[in-house]
Amino acid sequence: MTHVEHLSREGTFDKNRNMAATSAKYLSVWDIQAYYGESFIVQGVSFDIHEGEILALLGRNGAGKTSTLRTIARMGNPELKHGEIWLDHQPLHEMKAHQAAQNGIALVPEDRCIIPGLTVEENLKLAQIAPPHGWSIERVYELFPRLKERRTQEGTTLSGGEQQMLSIARALCRDIKVLLLDEPYEGLAPVIVQEIAKTLEMIRDQGITTIIVEQNAVAALKLADRAVILDIGKVVYDGSAQEVLDDEALRAKYLAI
Repeated sequence: MTHVEHLSREGTFDKNRNMAATSAKYLSVWDIQAYYGESFIVQGVSFDIHEGEILALLGRNGAGKTSTLRTIARMGNPELKHGEIWLDHQPLHEMKAHQAAQNGIALVPEDRCIIPGLTVEENLKLAQIAPPHGWSIERVYELFPRLKERRTQEGTTLSGGEQQMLSIARALCRDIKVLLLDEPYEGLAPVIVQEIAKTLEMIRDQGITTIIVEQNAVAALKLADRAVILDIGKVVYDGSAQEVLDDEALRAKYLAI
């Protein structure tokens, strides 16, 4: 199958794994073009995602993955100059970052942004200081028992894996519809990567839609239902994650370092 054929069709899904695949499109990104100053970074990216799916957004360094996430989250940098982003019938492209957050977008950045001087629990409580509220702190602790054990420990003193758990937990404390994860596996040992992946599967089981940007492509693909691959700011593949896992030539062309 050619890459053009990849782009012209919907990905295939395991219905037992993700019943939401047959539902209406939940998040639609249409021909978004975004700039850092005069630099044209996101060059007409389009894709759709169904409610409850995990989408792996992949590509080499500099392909525009993080910039695409930031554009969806309406961070303002890069600046969206063309295109539309719709979430559950709401026009995200017309919103500022705080409005997108209020409408259900949660970005967990690569640096995790744990607030210094605050304990684990204080970081979680701060996320709930204003509505809309999401999961209760006790429910978060059920998903992340390690955070409960360290609830009085300063967040910035946690291990890398625990800080990633805290960043995701903090997002869940808000009433979110789409979780955007930027390099959640970076710097983590394989056993911790597996633990984070199992957590993300449980989050999907709660109906939360996730887009994951990750250099560890194989780990992301094993988790994801679908994959979108970017190359120099453009979509070159949109289809099933399993197909990318099975296609070594495709991975070598667009994902190999």
